[in-house]
Amino acid sequence: MSYSEPTDMNHLRDIRHAAPKEFEAWLNLDKIVGREDGAIPRKYRELIAIAVAVTTQCPYCLDAHTKAAKEKGVTEAELAEAVMIATALRAGAGATHGALAMKLFKRD
Repeated sequence: MSYSEPTDMNHLRDIRHAAPKEFEAWLNLDKIVGREDGAIPRKYRELIAIAVAVTTQCPYCLDAHTKAAKEKGVTEAELAEAVMIATALRAGAGATHGALAMKLFKRD
C-alpha cells in the first residue's frame, strides 16, 4: 500500500459527510484559481497554482492544475519554468531555515 494513491480521493466523501460546511468552504477555495474574469488570466492562475502545489507537495493539486493549465494553453516550457521557480524558492526557504537553525544553535 502506498500512502498516496488516486483512489484516496474517494475518502473525501467521508470527510464531506462528517464536516459538510467546512468541506464546502474548502471546495469554494479552488474557485479562486478557476476564475476567468480576474485581473490575472486563467492560464497564469493555473501556473501559480502549480508552483504552489510543487512547494506544498500536493499530488492531487498537481494533477488537477496541470490538466487545467494544459487546457488553457500552458506550454511544457512554461510548466517547467514555473516548477523551477517554485523549486528555487523552496530551496531558498531551506537555506534560510538552515541559517535559523544555526542561529538557534549559537544562541545563549
